[in-house]
Amino acid sequence: MYIQLALDRMTVDKAIKITKEVNCYIDWIEVGTSLIKEFGIKSIYTIKNVFPDKPLVADIKTIDNAKYECELCFEAGADIITVMGVAPLVTIETCLNEAAKRKRNIMIDLLNVNETTLRKLIEYKDAIFCAHLSKDEQELSVSKAEHSFDRFNILEDRTLAIAGGISIDSIEKIKPFNPLIIIVGSAITQAADKVKAARELKQSILFMED
Repeated sequence: MYIQLALDRMTVDKAIKITKEVNCYIDWIEVGTSLIKEFGIKSIYTIKNVFPDKPLVADIKTIDNAKYECELCFEAGADIITVMGVAPLVTIETCLNEAAKRKRNIMIDLLNVNETTLRKLIEYKDAIFCAHLSKDEQELSVSKAEHSFDRFNILEDRTLAIAGGISIDSIEKIKPFNPLIIIVGSAITQAADKVKAARELKQSILFMED
């Protein structure tokens, strides 16, 4: 199980500083949507340049204009880009094709995807699927995080990432879904002791996997 560190709502310099501090405890780096919106595609390039050996996810949340956005992100150094599962299928397929050309990958964000659409998306076997509890949903009801991923059981044969309010206290609850990637943001980036938070999270995962 990999830890993907989500870097959101901060400066690029702060994102780099935090990542350096916890680098040995995380596996993937996510340049968050807010960083890309505030600082542009250059934020992807800058962070990848500092951490060239870490897989980098550009959380661009593409929903249209797929070829152009894929080219921007992949040329900036992204290894994986995100596309919304509610996007037209042609958009998702374009992202897959652009990724395949470069031997990269995509992560399909399942935020607000209904069951009918989910069953169509399952056909994209090479993609990573992200079961995602949104920031707004987390702020409305933290307890919802415990139950919101149940409907994604049909993805058991696909590569799964789980995001949304993940912390050391909720790790045990997501174990039954067998995700390859857990996406962690504020539990590390806003912790008083970020190194300790990252270390304990990593240790908890290793303990579960034994």
